[in-house]
Amino acid sequence: MAINPYSTQCIDTDDLKAVQQALQGAHLAQGPLVEKFERALADYLGVKHVVVCTNATSALFMLYQALDLAHSKAITTPLSFVATTNMLLATKATPIFCDIGQDGNIDPALLENCLQEGVKAVVSVDYGGASVDIPAIKAFCARHGLLFISDSSHAFGGAYAGVKIGALADASVFSFHAIKSITTAEGGAVATNDHALYQRLKLLISHGVEKDGWDTQVQTLGFNFRMNELQAALGLSQLKKVDTFIAKREEIACLYDNLFKDNPYFTCLHAKLSPKVKSANHLYPILLKPFLWGRKTQILDALLQAQMGVQVHYKPIHTFKLYENLLGKQSLPKAESFYKAEISLPCHQKMSLALAKHTAQTLLEILGGF
Repeated sequence: MAINPYSTQCIDTDDLKAVQQALQGAHLAQGPLVEKFERALADYLGVKHVVVCTNATSALFMLYQALDLAHSKAITTPLSFVATTNMLLATKATPIFCDIGQDGNIDPALLENCLQEGVKAVVSVDYGGASVDIPAIKAFCARHGLLFISDSSHAFGGAYAGVKIGALADASVFSFHAIKSITTAEGGAVATNDHALYQRLKLLISHGVEKDGWDTQVQTLGFNFRMNELQAALGLSQLKKVDTFIAKREEIACLYDNLFKDNPYFTCLHAKLSPKVKSANHLYPILLKPFLWGRKTQILDALLQAQMGVQVHYKPIHTFKLYENLLGKQSLPKAESFYKAEISLPCHQKMSLALAKHTAQTLLEILGGF
């Protein structure tokens, strides 16, 4: 039996046909499908503008550049994939880490403690696909005149209070990596209602070149972060199925919640979500109770031996040597405890409910041996 991964892509004949048609088209790059994909994404998210690009890392880099964060500071979470803050460093901005709440998201109650001279933005992350506390972060940003940037790489298809993630912040970044809600193999996007920001992003994505008929002009630095037609074709096909994918992930997450109810070994983040939050369920995180923290490595090894493709999300960014060398050693006890406790279980649209049930039973049996 092959390992059941914590997440994986779901590609069917419609997707293969869409990519094949793109391969047979007149353009493999800089053709009509990219713009069509951007319009379809904007319609789905309920925003005015979407710019797609090579991956979410380039989307973050472009967005930070377009918002002129160089030589400023941004309050952000330590609990994310390192690209969130690496791209701040690449922009010559300084991350200020704010500790997290019990849901793995940045704790709005601690934001005021992080405010200091030079802070220009809050960069939140929708951990595991579940939205941050939108009203609290918006209120904080409004009080202090800060930009609200959402790294929603986990959260395409999610919502807060009935509004799609992507239409809630000043700008939001998405990932279309293979294991996300939908995939373009690699790929990313920025969503915004700010037309001026959209225009700056369109320049940054393609060398800073402005065209006027046969004439061109370059007034600003740019890059080549363009998505190609094959990726866009796959994205358009996948987008038609995103709500079905999200519904399947939610069904698995709810099954887990029921099977794990009142167990003595761990708590489930999904079971504690606010009714206002519709998660994309990129992850199904559990938090081991403290008496098991010291056995976590052995537990992970046992789960992998049982063909469960578990993962850990994430080692707190402030504990990496790069960040300790740049910013000094910091203590963020909630993020550090979260890391000691967290395990991500398989949760994806290719899983059957029978396999999810088997996964749950196997986990409980293994933990019972510790």
